[in-house]
Amino acid sequence: MTIEVLVARYGLIALFFGAGIEGETVVVLGGIMVHRGALPFAGAIAAAAIGSFVADQLFFAAGRRFRNHPRVRRLAARPAFAKALAAFERRPTLFVFAFRFLYGLRTVSPVAIGTTQLPTGRFMVLNGAAAAVWATIFVSIGYWFGHGLSELVGRWLPSWQVLAAGGGAIVLLGGVGWLVRRSRRDDRHSSSPP
Repeated sequence: MTIEVLVARYGLIALFFGAGIEGETVVVLGGIMVHRGALPFAGAIAAAAIGSFVADQLFFAAGRRFRNHPRVRRLAARPAFAKALAAFERRPTLFVFAFRFLYGLRTVSPVAIGTTQLPTGRFMVLNGAAAAVWATIFVSIGYWFGHGLSELVGRWLPSWQVLAAGGGAIVLLGGVGWLVRRSRRDDRHSSSPP
């Protein structure tokens, strides 16, 4: 079974889960697969939008239902949580629509918003609209990046090698990012007074 068949069979499911868990990187890769013909454009947008929507609804519900849980309290102690609440208080509708586009606030924001008095239905409508716009933008970026990539290396490497190299680069960059964040967190904890 070739990689194209695997992606064609599991691609939209992977895009659904990846959009909710990882975010932009997976959705851009989905756009690249749309360009390669392995996924339908509308299906990729729908899978990414629904995956992102569901994940943010779950985070919102966690903030709403479990605001006194130790994990939510730990999250609330982070500076990003305070930034999210401050931005929400200034412009609630705009912030609910835009948080997924703000680096460093994507995951914490729906939990923070869940701790406020914003009605669930209002969050759901704004979240759905924002997820659709977000998915369309990032699938399109991937599609156009896929077009450029095909022009650049289309005849040089078989498709599985391009995908393997891209996947390896993403794993490597993710690992480096994780190590840097962990190192910074450890440095902050070791330098803070007891």
